[in-house]
Amino acid sequence: MINAQKTTDTRRYVLWGLVALLLLATYGIFTLWSSESNRGTTVVSSQQSIRESERGSTDDSAKGESFVNDENITIFTEDDRPSRIRSATAGWNTDWTRRTIQYDELLSGGPPRDGIPSLDNPAFETYAEAALWLANNEPVISVEINDEARAYPLQILTWHEIVNDEVGGVPVAVTFCPLCNSALVFDRRFDGEIFEFGTSGLLRKSDLVMYDRTTESLWQQFTGEGIVGELAGRQLDFVPSSIVSFADFQKAFPEGVVLSQNTGFTRSYGTNPYAGYDSIDSSPFLFDGDLDGRLLPMARVVTISLADRDLAYPVEMLADVGVINDVQGEQALVVFHTDGTSSALGAGVIANAEDVGATGVFDPTVDGQVLTFTKDGNRIFDEQTGSEWNILGYAISGELADKSLTPIVHADHFWFSWAAFKPDTIVYSQ
Repeated sequence: MINAQKTTDTRRYVLWGLVALLLLATYGIFTLWSSESNRGTTVVSSQQSIRESERGSTDDSAKGESFVNDENITIFTEDDRPSRIRSATAGWNTDWTRRTIQYDELLSGGPPRDGIPSLDNPAFETYAEAALWLANNEPVISVEINDEARAYPLQILTWHEIVNDEVGGVPVAVTFCPLCNSALVFDRRFDGEIFEFGTSGLLRKSDLVMYDRTTESLWQQFTGEGIVGELAGRQLDFVPSSIVSFADFQKAFPEGVVLSQNTGFTRSYGTNPYAGYDSIDSSPFLFDGDLDGRLLPMARVVTISLADRDLAYPVEMLADVGVINDVQGEQALVVFHTDGTSSALGAGVIANAEDVGATGVFDPTVDGQVLTFTKDGNRIFDEQTGSEWNILGYAISGELADKSLTPIVHADHFWFSWAAFKPDTIVYSQ
């Protein structure tokens, strides 16, 4: 049952959202429209750009002074924040004279900095304890490092967006942006220090903008890039992860643990404050940009970035075939899909949401042999030995039992967000 405090807290989020909408409305960005009556939700559709008088010219001459850093990234050195961003960031110790972006790309998401609180001292539970509140089909972010496995339920990440943790001796930031459906994990070690990350309250291209509490630089969650501050132009290292069902995680890692609902905060864990958002007919929320028409904006895609190309595999197509064996440049790869994982952004109660499945991307090479995979029902096999594999890339039976595939960093995003950051993406088709 949701107690009175949880209801109050949820109303506070609603109020933050209303304040954000009122602010954005003054700039003429968004038009409000109602979604299907059976969902009972309201979404916001991006209709027009920020006023040209604030956006200004987009040619290089209008961007102020700049230099190129050692990574060949242009760093702009003029603090020309528009008044709305200056107001939202008053009192911050960020170095605003270093940036890789234009400040008019930033929007306030509603809550202030740390208004959506990160989890900095996370507690964990056994499977038996978590099963009292976490359904088998619910999505969790799976992270496994040095034989230690931890599951981070999206029913918790939806309310906190960042967990600062340590897995297998590696400090990590486990992150989730509901607006982009982007679950990404980063190594928190940087230049000999261990960073702690929080939510800035700002968005760019609808995506979470994080900040580190050491330098107060701003980081784009979608790409792991420093975009403003002392560390603008720098890059965080990704850690491979997957969104899978709680049931699949338990089977893969019998000794794993689960992020606890005992967070120190009162939230309506298990409910979805973005009910109906993932409908294919929805429009992106707080997105100011051009939409790539190759796919519908809210289409789910499995995405990877290789050294020389960005790739997107439409989940609708992947779910039909089950497995895609592919070669991109010199990289052989395989993309898996299995049923049984619910959406975190569909129904009002996550456990009742549509089954959107889980995905995994791997190098198919085992002991020097490139394997070819196929799916039979909801089970995955390699054609060479007939061994069976799970969604996390482990052989669970057959000649190759106990072998594992090398994961390739991937994520399951909404198409609009991936295309906004990776406009030259190759969309896979058969």
